[in-house]
Amino acid sequence: MAIVYDTFQREAPQRLALLHADTPARVLAWRDGAPVSAAQFLAHVRQVAATLPGAGAAVNLCEDRYAFLVAFCAIVLRGQTNLLPSSRAPQAVDEVMAAHPGCYALGEQVLDPAPVGYHRLPALSAPPLEEEVESWPQIPADQVVAIGYTSGSTGVPSANLKTWRSFHASNAGNLSMLRVAVGASFGVIATVPPQHMYGMEMSVVLPLLGGIGVHAGRPFFPADVAAALADVPEPRVLVTTPVHLRALVDSGIALPPLSAMVLATAPMPTELAQAAEERFGAPLLEVFGSTETCVFASRRTTREADWTLYPDVHLHPQPDGTQVDAPQLDAPRLLADIVSLSADGRAFRLRGRQADMLEIAGKRASLGDLTRRLLAIPGVQDGVVFQLDGGDTLGVHRIAALAVAPELDEHAILDILRRAIDPVFLPRPLLKVAALPRNETGKLPRAALLELLDRHHTHP
Repeated sequence: MAIVYDTFQREAPQRLALLHADTPARVLAWRDGAPVSAAQFLAHVRQVAATLPGAGAAVNLCEDRYAFLVAFCAIVLRGQTNLLPSSRAPQAVDEVMAAHPGCYALGEQVLDPAPVGYHRLPALSAPPLEEEVESWPQIPADQVVAIGYTSGSTGVPSANLKTWRSFHASNAGNLSMLRVAVGASFGVIATVPPQHMYGMEMSVVLPLLGGIGVHAGRPFFPADVAAALADVPEPRVLVTTPVHLRALVDSGIALPPLSAMVLATAPMPTELAQAAEERFGAPLLEVFGSTETCVFASRRTTREADWTLYPDVHLHPQPDGTQVDAPQLDAPRLLADIVSLSADGRAFRLRGRQADMLEIAGKRASLGDLTRRLLAIPGVQDGVVFQLDGGDTLGVHRIAALAVAPELDEHAILDILRRAIDPVFLPRPLLKVAALPRNETGKLPRAALLELLDRHHTHP
């Protein structure tokens, strides 16, 4: 289905719909095994909006996806901004709140300890189905509805402002891509948190603006994923991460029929993509984007090495990264990713990140490729190669690695790596650990890696 982007160019309309509502009865979510209509959802949003404190912003800590959707729209309806920390850890929440004086936190659960000024969502009772809705809310196109924080995988989390116009524009690309693969109507089941920008796009903005339904839960274990899928009628789209997908494949569990799997947040090994497609009988679609840009490209990993750009997205390679120009951006953004263009500029291949590029003794490599080679070792269940802070007298930074490999020792792993990579890039130290400090979306915050390494040196 073709999507017209002209509406979302720099000449944005003054106000845009809060949610797509071609009919008040359309299913927006599945909650507690039952469908929730757009009209019922709007009643909940207005119920919550009437209870919110006056403020400029609120940290949305809701874990239940439906509660998050209601809180998100209630905050927007009040003219406030959703603050989305990189995690719900108290320190991360406190840091975001300190950066936005006067804000409050909002959630559906009893928290102990709770953030200062914590506001608990009222019970979301089920209002009767409304045959008609007097008016569907319209939101100023330039209203900042969310501020998303990066994961900190390359350093300190940074804030990224999202207007309602930008979400309308980014959703057009995602919706078009999924409709080509699945059809006009489908249901989404997501294992990723809604606070993460990938989860926000695929499980919050998509049901609000795309006219599709989403499961309210956030299943984690394979059996929970299977149960959530069973709650949603076909066609079904599973939105997940490589870490969660590997657990599903390794579990051997049978899932209800899928129409597609959507993956992001970490490199996707082709072998895992092939195993998932064979086991679950559905195409695996990998999407490419960032908190700064939102999603702007996709590919079917088992068939394509290159990424296909969404309509009206343009990339401009730079010496230190790639400039992205997309309908959802008010101005081009520079990403650290190094790419090479193909298909007359409508596709690209990822070559690495500027921060990942290594040059030692006149030789070049990338941390991403070194990590891929570590993960390719039989017996290595998880792993990462990264650069340490502080260089030697020549400015060269040491390379370290962490590996989850219960049946191997460090020497065996290093011996295999010696046959796969140049000796100057062998990680030292390489340490075996029980698990990597991945966050809720499978990313590895740099601070957590350094802390784990330091803890091992302090208490070997």
